[in-house]
Amino acid sequence: MTRILNLNDIQGNVTRAYGRYSFPFARYIFFHFPSPSAGRAFLDRVRLLVTTASRWGDDNPRPFCTTNLGLTFPGLLALQLPVRTLQAMPDEFIEGMKQRAFILGDRDQSKTEKSAEQDDWDRHWDPIWQRSREPGTLGFGTDDVHVLITLNAQCQSAHAPDKPHQAFADRTEELLKIAEETGVKHLRGIGAKGDQDFQDASAVFDNIGGLNLPTPKEHFGFTDGIGNPVFEGQLPEEDVSEAVIGQGKIMQYDKAGNPIWEPLATGEFILGHPDESQELPPTSPPSQFMHNGTFFAFRKLHENVATFDAVVNEEAERFAKVMDVSHEEAVETIRAKMCGRWSDGVPLSKVPTYEAWLAFGEKMGFRGEGVSPIDGYKNQLAYIGSPEARDFRYGDDMAGYKCPGGAHMRRMNTRDYLDPLNKSGLDQLTGEPEKNIGATSALNKRRRILRRGLPYGAPNYVHKDDDTEQGVIMLIMGASLFRQFEFIQQQWIQYGLDFHQGNNTCPMLGNHVHHTRHTIPSDPKSGKPPYVMSKLKTFVECRGGDYFFAPSMTALRMMAMGVFDPT
Repeated sequence: MTRILNLNDIQGNVTRAYGRYSFPFARYIFFHFPSPSAGRAFLDRVRLLVTTASRWGDDNPRPFCTTNLGLTFPGLLALQLPVRTLQAMPDEFIEGMKQRAFILGDRDQSKTEKSAEQDDWDRHWDPIWQRSREPGTLGFGTDDVHVLITLNAQCQSAHAPDKPHQAFADRTEELLKIAEETGVKHLRGIGAKGDQDFQDASAVFDNIGGLNLPTPKEHFGFTDGIGNPVFEGQLPEEDVSEAVIGQGKIMQYDKAGNPIWEPLATGEFILGHPDESQELPPTSPPSQFMHNGTFFAFRKLHENVATFDAVVNEEAERFAKVMDVSHEEAVETIRAKMCGRWSDGVPLSKVPTYEAWLAFGEKMGFRGEGVSPIDGYKNQLAYIGSPEARDFRYGDDMAGYKCPGGAHMRRMNTRDYLDPLNKSGLDQLTGEPEKNIGATSALNKRRRILRRGLPYGAPNYVHKDDDTEQGVIMLIMGASLFRQFEFIQQQWIQYGLDFHQGNNTCPMLGNHVHHTRHTIPSDPKSGKPPYVMSKLKTFVECRGGDYFFAPSMTALRMMAMGVFDPT
C-alpha cells in the first residue's frame, strides 16, 4: 500500500527533480536577515510564492517558474527560533559545510587544521561563501547566508528552447523587491571574481540539427541525472511500478530469480515519516516544525574540463598500446570505465564492451546510417528515461570486469554490491563467476540521496578550459546529512576500502592530490591485462556551499508568525 503524503505541505523540489519535468533553467538567490522582524516579514511574503509538491493537472497547472527555499542554521538563529528547537538540530547542520571540510575532502587531510598552508584553504571558493560563516562570528556575521531561494523555469517557447520563460525574470524581480521592502539584504559575490548577483544554472545546451537544445549532459560530456531514488508516496500509484525499477531497493526476488524493486521508505528523505529502520528520524521540538521538511547540501562543483580531457587523452595513448585498440576506442573506454556509463548513458553493467556499445547505439537509433541528429537526440532521451537504463545490479560483476569496482557510479549507489551474500569466486564445476542470486540492497538503502540541481556554465559549442566558469550545482537532499550525504562523500568518494580500492578516491569526483590511481580490471578470458590509470588529477573542485533546512509550508508559516508553541 502506498503511503499517502500531504503534498500541499511539502516543498515541490523534494518530490520532483525539476530538470526531468522540462525545467532546464535554474537560479539560486541568497539573502541575509539583518533582524528577526525583517526575516519574518520576508518569509511571510515569500511563502505565498513557494511551489508545493501537489500534483500538476487541470486544477493545478504546471507553473512556468517554480520557487522553493531553504534556511541555514545561522538563518534560523537570526529568526530567533526557540532555544529548545535550535539546540536539538543535527550537529552537522549547526556547524555547516565549511566547518565539515575535512570530512568532505574539501581540505587537504594530510595537513593539520592550523598549518600555515591551511590559512586560506577556501581561497578558490566564490566570495559569497568565503565571507559566510567566518570563524568567530557564531552565526552573527553580517554576510552570512541565511536563506537560499531556488527558481526553476521552463523554456520561453518551442521556438526558443535556449531562453528561459519570462516568468523567470519576473519572479527574480519580485523577490528582490520583497527583500528591499522588508529590509532583507540580497547577497552578491557569485563566481570566481564575485561579479555575479545570482548563481545561474541550466542544462548544457548543444547545437543539434541546427537547433540549440538542452541535453542531459554535464561539461565533461557524460549523460547525467539518470537515476534518483523513488520513495513511498512520492508518485501517483499508477506510476510507481515502472519508476521504481533501478531507483528503489531490492529486498526479494521472484521465482525466476529476477529482483523485485520496491520504493524506499519516505523517512529516508522527509522528516516525520518512518525510515528504513522503521523509526522516525530525530527532529527538533515542536514536532510540527520539522514534519514534512528535509535537509539538503548546496554544493557548487567546478569542473576542470581542460585537465580532464588532457588526462584522458594521455591515458588513452598508453591504453591503446596495451590493449591494441584505436585511440578513439581507448578514449571512450577510459571515460566509461571512470564513470560506469558510456557517454550516452548506457551502463557498462549491461553493455560492457566498445563493440557492443556501438552496436547498441545503432540498434536504439542513437546514431548510425539514416538517423538524423534530431531523431538520435530524441531516441537517446527516451532511452535514458526508461527503466532499461536503470535496471541492473552489481552482484553479478563482483570482480568489476564489466564496471570497475572503483567507478563513480558504483560509489554513488552501490546497489546490491555490498551484500554479504555476494560471492566473488568462480564456480568449481563451470569455471564461471558464481551466481549471486538473493543478494539485496539492504546495506545500501540507508545511504541514498536525492539529487537536485543543474549544471552551470557555457553551452557545448563554446570554448571551455579550467578557468572558465562551468560545473554542476548540486542540491543533495536527505533526512540525515551525516548518514547519507557525508557518509557517501567521505567513505565512498574520498576513500575506497569498501570497493577494494584502498585509498584510491573516486576517479571523477575524488581529490587526487595524493592518490592518482584508478584500476580497470580485465576479464582473464580476454587475454588482456588489467590497466591502472596513474595520472589522475583533481577534476572537480568545490567552490562553496552550505547546509540548508527545507521547511514544510506549516513550518514556513510558523517562522513567519514567530509562533512555535502549539498551545
